[in-house]
Amino acid sequence: ELRQKSGVTQRDLAVGSGLTEAYISNMENGVAVPSLTTVLRLAVALDCKVTALTSVFDKVDLPSILPK
Repeated sequence: ELRQKSGVTQRDLAVGSGLTEAYISNMENGVAVPSLTTVLRLAVALDCKVTALTSVFDKVDLPSILPK
């Protein structure tokens, strides 16, 4: 969501963060869970605070999204 609002493509974010475009897509679709290092890379690439990337979880029932 933040990426799209910023007008950044998955390709641009992949290049800026050193990640693959496929991994960016997987994270956005909930298939991959980023490490803290990855979150930091994304924040740098998007020129935002880490909290901007994690605030989406403020509205979610966290136990319901944890792997069982």
